[in-house]
Amino acid sequence: MATIHRDVPIDAAPEEIWAAIRDWGEVHHKLAPGFVTDTRVEGDVRLVTFEDGTLVHELIVSLDDDARRIAYAVVGGSLNVFHHHASMQVFAEAGGRSRFVWIIDVQPHSLAEPIAAMVDQGIRTIRKTLEATAAPAS
Repeated sequence: MATIHRDVPIDAAPEEIWAAIRDWGEVHHKLAPGFVTDTRVEGDVRLVTFEDGTLVHELIVSLDDDARRIAYAVVGGSLNVFHHHASMQVFAEAGGRSRFVWIIDVQPHSLAEPIAAMVDQGIRTIRKTLEATAAPAS
């Protein structure tokens, strides 16, 4: 199994970032527009379509407002994985900034590199989106 771990600063308040992540059916509007082109919710599963046409069905495993953390597992779609579990979490930093942590465990190991590339592209989009919509620090 491979683990992909990304930890990046974002110039936005943790409450703003968490609000975008927590609205888990609006990824294509509030978190990663363009990188994610559509998100639909069916019960506890969200169907996420990426710009390259990849479709994943993600089971929401945990949504923790106190920890500002979401965990999900890929349970279907066009991504051919044996195992995929991920979490996103937001931490407060000094000066109204935040730290965004995204961890993905995936099998087979051969998918680690292409998924890491998608994660890196996603983080660039997420950071740009959230920093552009952030309220000015007071």
